[in-house]
Amino acid sequence: MSFPQFAFNNIRRNARSYVAFFLSSAFMVMVFFAYAVFMFHPDVTSIELGRNSAAGMKIASYIVFIFAFFFVLYSISAFLKSRNLEFGILTILGARPGQINKLIFMENMLIGLFSIVTGMAGGLLLSKMFLLLSTKMIGISDLPFYWPVKAILVTAAAFLALFIVISAFTLLFIRKNRVLELLKGTSKPKKEPKTSLLLSVLCIALLAAGYWAIRQPLDPKWLLVAAVTGIAGTYFFYTQLSVLTIRLLKLSRRRLWRGTNLLWVSEMAYKLKDNARMLFLVTVVTSLACMASSFLLSLSNANEGAYMSSPFALNYTAYHSTNEKEDIQMIRGRLQVEGLKFTENKVDLLRGSVRDGGKSQMLEILPLSRYNELTPQMGSEIEAALRGSEAVLVISGQLDNEKYVKDNRLTITDIPDRTFTVRKTYTPVIPPFGQYASPLLVVGDDTFNLLSKTSEERNQSAHFTRYLYKIPAWDGQLPAADSRNVALSSELVDSINERNKQSGNWDSMMDARSRNYIGTKQGMSMLGFIGIFIALIFSVSSASFLYFRLHSELAADQRMYRALSKIGLSPGEMSGSATRQIALLFYIPILVAWVQTLVVIRPVLNQIQVYEITVPVLMTIGAFLAVQTLYFAVVRSRYVHSLKRTMV
Repeated sequence: MSFPQFAFNNIRRNARSYVAFFLSSAFMVMVFFAYAVFMFHPDVTSIELGRNSAAGMKIASYIVFIFAFFFVLYSISAFLKSRNLEFGILTILGARPGQINKLIFMENMLIGLFSIVTGMAGGLLLSKMFLLLSTKMIGISDLPFYWPVKAILVTAAAFLALFIVISAFTLLFIRKNRVLELLKGTSKPKKEPKTSLLLSVLCIALLAAGYWAIRQPLDPKWLLVAAVTGIAGTYFFYTQLSVLTIRLLKLSRRRLWRGTNLLWVSEMAYKLKDNARMLFLVTVVTSLACMASSFLLSLSNANEGAYMSSPFALNYTAYHSTNEKEDIQMIRGRLQVEGLKFTENKVDLLRGSVRDGGKSQMLEILPLSRYNELTPQMGSEIEAALRGSEAVLVISGQLDNEKYVKDNRLTITDIPDRTFTVRKTYTPVIPPFGQYASPLLVVGDDTFNLLSKTSEERNQSAHFTRYLYKIPAWDGQLPAADSRNVALSSELVDSINERNKQSGNWDSMMDARSRNYIGTKQGMSMLGFIGIFIALIFSVSSASFLYFRLHSELAADQRMYRALSKIGLSPGEMSGSATRQIALLFYIPILVAWVQTLVVIRPVLNQIQVYEITVPVLMTIGAFLAVQTLYFAVVRSRYVHSLKRTMV
C-alpha cells in the first residue's frame, strides 16, 4: 500500500468524523463560488445597481473566506487532538516525525481538494438558479448563464491556498507532543471542573457594562465598547458562570438525587467546561447572524410603514428658484397626461436652526392654521391654540429630542434668536413632508408672521416653498419596481436633478415617496440576499462544531453508559440523559443569542426611529431555532443510536 493510499484509507475509515467538516467546507466553497459567478458576470458592470450588488457580494465573499479560514483551522486542530492515540502508535511502529507530518498534510489536502471540487460542482449546477434568484430579489434585469472561467480559477486558487497554509500551520499542533502523551490520547482522566467566583462576578460586570454602553447615544465608540464587553462577558459566561451555575444546582440533593439528574447534571459540568470555547464561538456567530437579520428585517418593515404612512406622493421644494413656475407646470402636465387625479398643496415655510455646542440642526417652521389645513391629508389636527412662544414639535430620527429640547424649551439661533415653549412633541413614523425632511416646528400664526417679517428686514433667505402632491391612485398599496408610479416619479426627479446639475444651481429639489421606497427596498434586498447565505454558512458551521465535539466524546460516553448499564441503567434512562445534555449544548447558544439580539437591536433601532422590532426578532430567532432543531434531531438520533449499541 502506497503512502497516498494510506492517507486516503485513513480518511475513509474516519468518514463519520470528517463528514460534517467536509460538507461545511464544501458549502463554503459553493457560496464563495456563487458570489464569484455574480461578481464576474459580464453584464453586471453595465447596470448601476448590479455594480453595487457586485461590490456587496465581493465584501460578502471576503467574510466567507475569512470565516472559512478560522473554521478550517479550528476543525483540523480539533481533529488532530482526537487522533493522538493513532499518532502515538505510528510513532512506536517506527514512523518518523516527517512521515507523520506528510500524512497529516496529505490527508488535509485530500479533504480540501474534495471540498473544492464538490463545492464548485454544486455551484455550477446551481449557478443559473442563483443568478435568477439574485436578480429577482435585488430587482435587476435577468442575467443569462455564462461559463464562469474566472470564478472557477479564483475560487480554486483561493481555497487551495487556504488549505495549503492551514495544513502546514496545523503541523505545529503535534510536533512537541511526546510519545507517552500521544498514547494517552483523549482517555486521560478529567479533573473536576473548577470555577472562579471573581471571574464569574467579572462576567456579570462585563455584560452589565455592555448593556449600559449599547443604550448610550448612537456612536461608534459606544458600539465598540458594547461589542468588546459583550463578547468578553459571553466568553466568561461559558468558562466560569455556567460551570458555577451547575455547581450550585448540585448543592440541592433533593433534586440532584432524583431519577437520572445526578448523571446528566454532573456530566454537563464537564461538557460545558470542555466545550466552552466552542459554545462561545457558536454563540458569537449566531448572535451576529441574528442581529444582522433582525436589523435588515426591521428596516424593511419600517420602509414599508414609511411608504404607507407618508401622505404625499411628490414633494417639490423651491429655495427662491428661478425655475419654480416652469417645474410646477411640468409636474402638473405630466400628472394630467397620465390621467391622474391629484391635489396640489402650496406651503410657505421658514428655515431655522437649533444648536447644541458646536452642532446645528435645521428646523422647518410652519404656522398652525396652515398645518391644520393640511391635516385631512397628512395627520391629526392640533386643536389647541398656540399663543406667543408656544409651539408643537413634530420630530423625526434626524433630531435628538433630549439633546435640543431641555425643560420643554427650544431655542432657535436665527431669524431671530428666540426660545419656544414646546407644549407637545409628536413623533410620526416619518416627517409629514417626506422621508428626508427636517423636523417641523408648528407655531402660532402671529408668531410666524413676526418671524417672517424679521427675516425679510434682515435680508435673510429663510423663506422657502413646498409643493405637496396628494395622488389617491398611488395610496394604499406598495408599488412594484416596474410600476408606472415608480417610473413617473423617477422621471420627474431625474429631470429636475439633471437640470440642476447642468446649471450648477441647486435651488430646487424633488422628493418622491415611491422612488425612496424602491431604492431602500432594493438596498435591503441586496443586503438580505447576501446575508441569507452568510447566515446559512454560520448555521451549518455551528452545527458542524457541535457534531464534531459530540462525536469526539462518543467513545468516552460509550464506555460510561456501558458500565452504568451493567448496574441497571435502562436504555430509556440513557436516552433521556443524553438527550438533555445534547439539547443544552444545541439550545443554550440560541437562547443566549436571542437575549443578546434583543438587548442590542432594540436601543439601536429606537434611536433611528424604528420601534417595531419584536416581530422581526422573533421571526429571525424562530428561523434559527427551526434550523437548529433540525440539526439537533439528526445528531441526537445518530448519537443515541450509537450509545444504545454499547449497552448490555
